[in-house]
Amino acid sequence: MNEDMCKFFEVVWTDFPDTLDDDGNYQFKSDDTYQTYCINETCNNDIDKINAWCLCLLNLIFGNFESFTGYAKSNMNNVQYILAWLSYILSRKPNEEISNLKKFYEKYIESGEGYETSIDDVSDYYSSYKNLIDKKNDFMNMDVNYISTFYEAFKILCSMYNDINSDPPDCTKHFTKTKEFVSKYQNLLNNNNINTKDSPYSQILSTLSTDYTNFKSYCAEKCNGCDNIPPLSYIEPNPFVQNSEDTSSSSSAASKLIPVISIFVAIPILLGVAYKYSLFGFDKGLHRQYLREKVKKIKKKMNNYI
Repeated sequence: MNEDMCKFFEVVWTDFPDTLDDDGNYQFKSDDTYQTYCINETCNNDIDKINAWCLCLLNLIFGNFESFTGYAKSNMNNVQYILAWLSYILSRKPNEEISNLKKFYEKYIESGEGYETSIDDVSDYYSSYKNLIDKKNDFMNMDVNYISTFYEAFKILCSMYNDINSDPPDCTKHFTKTKEFVSKYQNLLNNNNINTKDSPYSQILSTLSTDYTNFKSYCAEKCNGCDNIPPLSYIEPNPFVQNSEDTSSSSSAASKLIPVISIFVAIPILLGVAYKYSLFGFDKGLHRQYLREKVKKIKKKMNNYI
């Protein structure tokens, strides 16, 4: 994760919110960003449009040599966030044909147009979008509620990046939002499926922890007061198993690698102090227009590769 990816997601959340309207329908507020990714340039239903948005995100983050070498190569886990977004969106509204992420994969990704796209000079990392997704295929069988909480934590983290990169930079919200992030992280931590360090549940916790730590460093470069952001620290579990029935619950927890949230006493933060400008420095309208043009540019490049 980095600030660029969060800027891309900000456009998605604005043009295609992850909440339903009052009538229980998806809110496709703008067609000009995703429509070039519709199958045969036509999206016949909501799931087709969601598929187009998914391809749009993949193209933005992994879709050309420049973007791939810029940050995707160094963080292949970005695909986890795209899949988490996709799972969350699909879970918002029941659909008889596409009821979960695995069903979506079987219809749209497994042999679907666009996902076999390959980019020159990055074959050492992945051969196609499908290959990239297949490397994270554990997502297909994970608890949808767990993925949703993971997505919500990711969204909080991204919103902190976007606050700092707003014009002017907003350095007043991150401490409150880190508390929200810690709460989501703790919910993930308490899941019974986190039983080994190699489980997919533990792996996405590790992804969140790493990206949270990276945000702390990024925040320190942009704002004052970031030293007060609470850390996520780890302790080793108790290696001994207790036999008492009264302590069976705690022994189960002790068999896991348990992250412990260490929240320091809050020190009042100097609000509104920032000493660097954001990467782009646009207002939201111009920022969205910039990213839409980037989508079109990438699509044109992609056509040249095919």
